[in-house]
Amino acid sequence: MKRKYKGKCLCGDVTYVAEGSPIVVAQCHCEECRRLSGTGHTVGAMFPSTAVVLNGKLNEYSYRSDKDSEVTKAFCAKCGSPIYGSNTRLPDHLTLTLGTMDDAVGLDVEVVIFERDRPHWDQIGEDVASFDTQPDWKP
Repeated sequence: MKRKYKGKCLCGDVTYVAEGSPIVVAQCHCEECRRLSGTGHTVGAMFPSTAVVLNGKLNEYSYRSDKDSEVTKAFCAKCGSPIYGSNTRLPDHLTLTLGTMDDAVGLDVEVVIFERDRPHWDQIGEDVASFDTQPDWKP
């Protein structure tokens, strides 16, 4: 039996199910992904398009990559959560954002791309405090 990965946007208007194992799980530090996420990178799992069923209203934004392919990012039309990316270089594939998955257990980053563009602050050092939940503090 194939594993199913379910996910949704922040407001729940967009849902999806991806069936089977992803082709790759990648972390990307390119400028476009950093601006998309508002952080130092995005993390996504690439699936064949035929393995993904999407429901809900999406908006899209497309741009030209450095390799002259068209990259399309799809977002929930209501809350703006990034749901997937696609690229004309791999026309039959979608890369789902791991942050929108209900359960991404077992999906570990296999490759980091555009590491050269990683901002110096996109890291967690040994001496950085971490919390399991929102801490009770004020800056």
